[in-house]
Amino acid sequence: MVDIFGFDTLLAQLMMAMGLAMVFGNGFAMWKHARGEGPKGFRGVYRPGRARFLLAAGIAISVWGAISLLT
Repeated sequence: MVDIFGFDTLLAQLMMAMGLAMVFGNGFAMWKHARGEGPKGFRGVYRPGRARFLLAAGIAISVWGAISLLT
C-alpha cells in the first residue's frame, strides 16, 4: 500500500538531514578550533571528545537515513 503523504520517505530524509547537520556543524567546530579561532562573544571550553562523538553519531545517523532512502 502506498502511503499518501510519504511519511516513511520524509522520516528518512529528516534523519539524513539531521545527521549531515551534525557532521557539518561538528566538523566546522573542529576545523575552527584547529585554526585557533573560537566563536565571537562566547567563552567556553572546546571539548574534542564531545565533538568527535557527535561527529561519529552524525555520520551514523546520516548513513542510516541514506540507506533507508535507498531501500
